[in-house]
Amino acid sequence: MTATTHYRGRFAPTPSGPLHLGSLVAALGSYLDARAASGQWLVRIEDIDPPRCPEGADSTILRQLEAFGLTWDGEVIWQSHRHDAYQHALDQLVEQGLAYPCSCSRKQWQAFDIYPGWCRNGVCDATKPVAWRLRSDLAKRPVGWNDRLFGEQHFDPAELGDVVLKRKDQLWAYQLAVVVDDAHQGITNIVRGYDLLDNTPWQQQLQAALSLPTPRYLHLPLVVTTDGQKLSKQNLAPALAEESTGIRRQLFQALQLLDQAPPPALVDESPEAQLRWAIENWSVSRLAPLAHRPTPPEQ
Repeated sequence: MTATTHYRGRFAPTPSGPLHLGSLVAALGSYLDARAASGQWLVRIEDIDPPRCPEGADSTILRQLEAFGLTWDGEVIWQSHRHDAYQHALDQLVEQGLAYPCSCSRKQWQAFDIYPGWCRNGVCDATKPVAWRLRSDLAKRPVGWNDRLFGEQHFDPAELGDVVLKRKDQLWAYQLAVVVDDAHQGITNIVRGYDLLDNTPWQQQLQAALSLPTPRYLHLPLVVTTDGQKLSKQNLAPALAEESTGIRRQLFQALQLLDQAPPPALVDESPEAQLRWAIENWSVSRLAPLAHRPTPPEQ
């Protein structure tokens, strides 16, 4: 970051359920990185997949962030209100020949590692609904960046396949929406989980095609259970604590998982006191470049 570049970070959860320890680590890492740089930290609700988003889950997430002292700047944005912006971006890609309609089902190409591009030169079955895919072979490639934790990354997105931008059910896909919204919000730094690192090549292709800036990236190790499974809502990871003692302990755990070596006595301090210490002492150089991090024992 230069003296003239103002830091803008974000936390962008999918409201498929309440936050758990793994999502707290992602939120806390992005929050601390922004605050330590005297920057802004925004919250975006990524609710473009309504079947996965039960009513009220977004409000629960916002309450959880507030309970842990993670206060955000500005207004919260909901992706469900941004359809026109995504359509405009897709129209631009179509005009450039970088997006195409695809009638193929996953069952049809399940024998292949990636979608083989059968509809690139015309829809295979005009009687079926279509999704829209990115021509990863024609967009910017190869793609490379210096991840702030995992170092130099190099991908040829064509080897990852033509990612879906809009689904057959007319719902927007993550890759397009996240790129459009990061640019809309002026995000300069993205701090998120390691599971999204291999999504970055498609996103950089889209940024280049749409003439949008490319943020800096920091991918954080994922929190896993004792048997190596990623903590997630899908595997029923427990929701974050609601009472004060549990909140203090889980915030302390999250600092441990971020390798910040908080002093043991900090576990008994309020969330505000823990965050003050964490902001003053935040150091990315302490983070070990590991893809996964086991859950530490409770204090």
